[in-house]
Amino acid sequence: MGAWGPYVWEWGSILIRWLHVTAAIAWIGGSFFFMHLDASLRKRAGMANGVQGISWQVHGGGFYEMSKYTLAPPSLPDDLIWHKWQSYWTWISGFVLLCWVYYGQSSFFLIDPAVLALSPWAAALIGVASLAMGWIVYDLICKSPLGRNDATLLAGVFVYVVATAYVYTLVFSARGALIHAGALMATMMTANVAMIIMPNQRKSIARLLKGEAPDPKWGKQAKQRSTHNNYITLPVLFLMLSNHYPALYANARTIPALVTCVIVAGALVRYFYNNWHADHTRPAWWAWLAAAVALWGAFWIATSGSPGVQPVLGLAPPLVRAAAADAPKAPADVVEVVTTRCSMCHAPEPVWEGVGEAPKGVMLDTSEHIARYAAAIRMQAVLTHAMPPNNLTEMTGKERAVLARWLGVPVTN
Repeated sequence: MGAWGPYVWEWGSILIRWLHVTAAIAWIGGSFFFMHLDASLRKRAGMANGVQGISWQVHGGGFYEMSKYTLAPPSLPDDLIWHKWQSYWTWISGFVLLCWVYYGQSSFFLIDPAVLALSPWAAALIGVASLAMGWIVYDLICKSPLGRNDATLLAGVFVYVVATAYVYTLVFSARGALIHAGALMATMMTANVAMIIMPNQRKSIARLLKGEAPDPKWGKQAKQRSTHNNYITLPVLFLMLSNHYPALYANARTIPALVTCVIVAGALVRYFYNNWHADHTRPAWWAWLAAAVALWGAFWIATSGSPGVQPVLGLAPPLVRAAAADAPKAPADVVEVVTTRCSMCHAPEPVWEGVGEAPKGVMLDTSEHIARYAAAIRMQAVLTHAMPPNNLTEMTGKERAVLARWLGVPVTN
């Protein structure tokens, strides 16, 4: 792609992320609304046969009367609205973004030679296969005897997700492991819609068109998976945002415990609101305290295991392997510029006030590290001058020219 390449990567990333966030807002908003609607249904006089409950709501100056049938109405309207594409587009755009950022730039974001020396294709294949296998295992757990009891099932799924997050730390960089743990749960959510909820609704409609009653188990199964999606949503959002905050993935050994605390905190917040919508007279205020404790646990574990803090609980980060003798190295003049202007932040223990972890986990403290992140240096310090931020370390034009010549960027006067 020549000189336009870095800009194509950047613009592709923002446009795909824009679509992903927009679709996610629509899906999550719809999911929260229907959970709220279910919880707010009330028995009222004069309800039609087969109606489970009615909810009156006001929004935008208008009043809405909403009814839910226990199974289905006696006849279907011509303009039945299906809520599915918000979910599908959230996953599609998220998967494309995962490919664009983590698989397309795997040496930068996904592969850590100190963990496992993978080729870009091997890393991508492992990532994609793990998401597909993740859904299959989750679905089998739901259809196993554990699925007969909601509490037992949730415990089984919880253990499975945390265990998978641990496995990811044995394969990918800490940043890649955390984003894949989130992607795993997101895949489970969308697959619930595509493989269980929508097919069950179609089967119910087919029965109705034949003049037959739908099987109640279809609705029950769909509702169970929809409830899973509701409780998973907040943890998924946290993990998807985590890749922007290196303090969360500074130590791969903390990730399983971090994922545990985040899932617990997010689920408790949803538990509070689900119960609040159902019965305002008995709010589960304790859920907020428990969620706060879980988040404090996440903060304490991640921070205590960070390379820049005295490790506790045996969470000291693994030793970094020495670079291979034939690893690419940056020339001496480039190393001098970068270590002078960048390494006070981009180091295992940053010395710049207010910076606790190297931004985005990017280390620029050795010749090998500088060479590894050459593409990022090209975009951030040569093509855009975004780094150092606000040129806090006063990188000069001559110093940027040194980087430009090394990276093959034409130097302009």
